[in-house]
Amino acid sequence: MKQYNNITIIGIGLLGGSMALALRKITGAKIFGLDFNAKHQERAMELGIIDAVANDETIKETDLIVVAVPVNKIAEVSAQFLLQIKNDAFIFDVGSIKGSICKTLKNHPKREQFIAVHPIAGTEFSGPDAAFDTLFDGKKNMICDAELSRKDLLEKAIELFNAMNMKTDFMKSKDHDKHIAYVSHLSHISSFMLGKTVMEIEKDEKNIFNMAGSGFASTVRLAKSSPDTWAPIFIENKQFILKSLDEYIKNLKEFADLIANDNFDELYKTMKKTNHIQEILK
Repeated sequence: MKQYNNITIIGIGLLGGSMALALRKITGAKIFGLDFNAKHQERAMELGIIDAVANDETIKETDLIVVAVPVNKIAEVSAQFLLQIKNDAFIFDVGSIKGSICKTLKNHPKREQFIAVHPIAGTEFSGPDAAFDTLFDGKKNMICDAELSRKDLLEKAIELFNAMNMKTDFMKSKDHDKHIAYVSHLSHISSFMLGKTVMEIEKDEKNIFNMAGSGFASTVRLAKSSPDTWAPIFIENKQFILKSLDEYIKNLKEFADLIANDNFDELYKTMKKTNHIQEILK
C-alpha cells in the first residue's frame, strides 16, 4: 500500500463519510473534510468521521481528495481543487453520472490527476450519520475514461479500491451513463413515483402503515433517498433517463391494457417472461 499521510473528503454525507471511514481504516491517514452544509461538517467532526476541517494549506499537502458532492457540482469542485494539489496527489469523485463531468474536465490542465469513479454502493439514508466503513465492501466500482488519468495515479487508486474489497471495472463515460440510467436511476424514479401515487390515493396514512407489507416496503425503500442527491442526477443524465422512462411508461400502459381487457394469458406470459430477471441477478 502506498503511503497516505493526508486525505481530504469534499462532501461528508453517506458516500463521502463512508469513504472517509474506509480510507482511514486501510491507510491510517489523517482525514480532513469540507461540506457545503455546515451542520454536516460539524456532525462529521462530532462522529469522528473527519479529524479536522480542510483549508487551503491542508489541500496543498493532501495526497488524495475524494469529491462526494451532488453530481451537478462535481466538475466545478474538482476543477478548483485540481489547481491546488501537488503533482503526486490525485482526485477521484464518487458520482453516479460521468459523461458531463468528464466532458467539462476534458481540457483541464491537470486532467491526468483526476479519476472518474462510480462505486455502485449506497443506501436510502443520507448525511454523515448514515456513513459506515463497510459500505463499499464487495461492491462493483466503475472507472470511466481511465486512459485520461495518469497511469501511476490510476494504479494507486485501484490499490485503494482493492483494499476496500471493491470489484473494479472500466467503461467509457457515455456508456456508463446509458446503462446506469436503466439499472439504477429508473429504479429510483419508479420508487419515488410509487410512493407519491400511494400517498395521493390513500389519504389515511394509518392505512398505509397497517397494510404495507414487505413487498411495498422494499419497492418504495429508495423513495426515502435524498432529493439533494437525486434531483441533480435526474437532470444531469436526462438524455438516457428520458429514453428509459419512455420505455417504462409504454410497458406500464400495455400492462394496464392487459388487465383492463381481462387478457389473462398475455398477462401471465408477460410476468413469466419477466421472471428471467432472477437468472440475470443471481
